[in-house]
Amino acid sequence: MKVLKRMLQFVTDIIRKADMKLLGLCLVCTAFGLILIASATAYLDYDKPGTQIKRVLIQTAGALLGIGAYFVFSNIDLEHFAEKWWLFLIFNFGFIALLLSPLGQESGGNRSWLDVGLPMMIQPSEIVRLSFTVLLAKQIAWFRDNRRMKGLGSLVYPAAHAGLMFVWIYVISKDAGSGLMYPVIYLGMAVAAGLAWYWFALGFGALGLGIGGLALFEKLPQYWMDRFHVVFDHTYISANDIGWQQRRGMLALGSGGLFGQGLFQGIQTQGAKGSLPARQTDFIFCVCGEELGLVGCLVIIVLEFLLVYRCFQTARLARSSMDALICVGFGTMLIFQVIENIGMCLFVMPVIGLTLPFFSYGGSSIVALYAAMGMVSGVRSRTLPDWLRKT
Repeated sequence: MKVLKRMLQFVTDIIRKADMKLLGLCLVCTAFGLILIASATAYLDYDKPGTQIKRVLIQTAGALLGIGAYFVFSNIDLEHFAEKWWLFLIFNFGFIALLLSPLGQESGGNRSWLDVGLPMMIQPSEIVRLSFTVLLAKQIAWFRDNRRMKGLGSLVYPAAHAGLMFVWIYVISKDAGSGLMYPVIYLGMAVAAGLAWYWFALGFGALGLGIGGLALFEKLPQYWMDRFHVVFDHTYISANDIGWQQRRGMLALGSGGLFGQGLFQGIQTQGAKGSLPARQTDFIFCVCGEELGLVGCLVIIVLEFLLVYRCFQTARLARSSMDALICVGFGTMLIFQVIENIGMCLFVMPVIGLTLPFFSYGGSSIVALYAAMGMVSGVRSRTLPDWLRKT
């Protein structure tokens, strides 16, 4: 009886420390996403019966693992773990390097997944993004707390850290989209930490000149150039038909109207392979637009906005600079993914393979997202005074 009471008390304490409002938002997004994934994968059953339910079950299993990770990270003080920063650094580079092993799997030209014998493959860049954010937050917090945000080191060291992660991921996996998230998280943290404005001007100026020079001398991959070119000129069609995905996506979105054609009724969504590309992953927003219309799309946008708002609200309440920057980092991650994914579907942003958080299909992605929000939840629990947390 005493053992049962202790177990019950342990579970109660874990739940009590977690931000249940944030978890509730994550669960609503996940449930909505599962409905869209079920509709987006229905066409697969025509060729391989059972494929649809398999995808839904994998996503559900990922969500359940993610919920467990959410509660675990809600009860972990990351500042203590970050003291062993060199372990984080070894893990970040080492885990990505596993893609070069026989476990690494290539798909769509990117070697971004590890096949470890589970129903779902693991995408290291999604997992490493968590530890990278914690490590970068510690690094920038040190400069901020020591009032060195105007010094050259406050720009060079964190920026080099993020830039090196991008290069490492791209060289190994060729996945520029996933790698781009790392410099973006850095930018969000740097703004929040108060990096001097002239460093931003200098950095963006140097970056612009560098990219411009590489483009001028044709040193950038041609498919990068094509994907940007087609955004500014929708009539541009390269030899391999760059822009085809977005044209199909726009066709699906535009046909939905205000309330859509109905779940499992979308012409493009329920069409054969080739009607709407990557419909359960990159273009899940187009599925929503076609079947649930503008109203469904607005619901997604509002839910994503509430998640971001909760992250930044928690950052304001954080007890330390590092905790605040962790929340800002994950909030920035969500903002960029949402803007890029929806912009890609609207044909105003290039296709770089970023999914819609909590809605798109992806086992390791959903687990990592819940873990990230669990870290935010943990920061919120530590804003309470000790005497209140123990009652």
